[in-house]
Amino acid sequence: MDYGKHEAPAPYEAGEGCLTTLVRIPVRIVVLVIVLPVRMVWDALVAAARAVGRVLLRPLGRALSWLSATLVVIPARWLYGAVLTPLGRALRRLAAAVFVWPWVALWRYVLVPAVRYGLVVPVVWLHGAVLTPAGHGLRWVYRALLAPAGRGIGTAVGWVLTAVFVRPVTGLWRYVLVPLALATSWSADHLVVRPVAWAYRELLTPLGRGISRLLDRLGRGIAAVARGLWAAVVWLVTNLLVAPLGRLHRWVLAPVGREIAAAFGVAWRITGYISRAVGRAAAWLAWHLVGAPVTWVYRTVCTSVGHFVRDAVWAPAERAAVEAGRAARAALRTARETVAQARRDAWRALVGGPRACEPREPGSPLARTLGITTTVPSAAPEPEISLLGEKIAERG
Repeated sequence: MDYGKHEAPAPYEAGEGCLTTLVRIPVRIVVLVIVLPVRMVWDALVAAARAVGRVLLRPLGRALSWLSATLVVIPARWLYGAVLTPLGRALRRLAAAVFVWPWVALWRYVLVPAVRYGLVVPVVWLHGAVLTPAGHGLRWVYRALLAPAGRGIGTAVGWVLTAVFVRPVTGLWRYVLVPLALATSWSADHLVVRPVAWAYRELLTPLGRGISRLLDRLGRGIAAVARGLWAAVVWLVTNLLVAPLGRLHRWVLAPVGREIAAAFGVAWRITGYISRAVGRAAAWLAWHLVGAPVTWVYRTVCTSVGHFVRDAVWAPAERAAVEAGRAARAALRTARETVAQARRDAWRALVGGPRACEPREPGSPLARTLGITTTVPSAAPEPEISLLGEKIAERG
């Protein structure tokens, strides 16, 4: 035992005490007993799921993938590349030939030339040759004749309207209405405005200030009473409800919850070790009770029997089957040749054989050649130069 090394004390947490320490071990034992079956069932399910996935689901998935690729993907790819793509291109060209090209030709060779030479060119010519000179002439007439005449007529009309309408109205406003309004405003100021201002200043203003102060004092008193009542209610709720609940949570619920959570964590880890040990023990027993005997029987008995059956039974039977197949194929081939020969002999006996060619002189050309001196009438003569002479001439 090494006395030089000292273990660090356990960290102190708020709320821990003798009662927490005494309750911790029984709680962890109870939680361990509760969690152990759950953890063992969970590990068994995980192992079964992994075995099912490795033995059944993965091969089944590969088979389904190969089957889908063989039955769906490859035919669909072939159908798309060999049928649908050429069909789509043909339909696109047909649609373009039926719907697009006629409209393009109509637009390019009918509408555009018609609009250009039937509308745009005449309008441009009309604008440049007719409307522009007419507009310049009308502008000159306006500037040279109509504008000076219009300015003179406007000046005369303005003077007449000023003399008839503006001057009388200005005189009425300046010499009649303004003096009358001044006299009326003086009487209204002394009879109405000043009495009303005195009543507002000497009576209404002090009365309003007094009412405002009275209402302010009443509001402050009511607010002070409400604040006192609220402080009393807050004190009662804090001391009678919140503080006990806080102490209950801090001293009871939080430690119990923390201990239960820690107990579940520790129990889950411990049950993991126990479950792994149980699984290893079960695997060891299964191997020594089932796997090892089966392996020994397979290697010692089945392998030897299989080799004996392969060498003593299967190989001779295979060789005999191969020889029998070869003999059967040779017999079938001989029978086919015999039947074909008999059919040919029967056909020759019924119809007759092919006509034999009689030997005769080799044919000669009708015209005279280098080796023949006779000629035949109405026949084209052969060339007087032989092929050997032509080759010599080419080489020379």
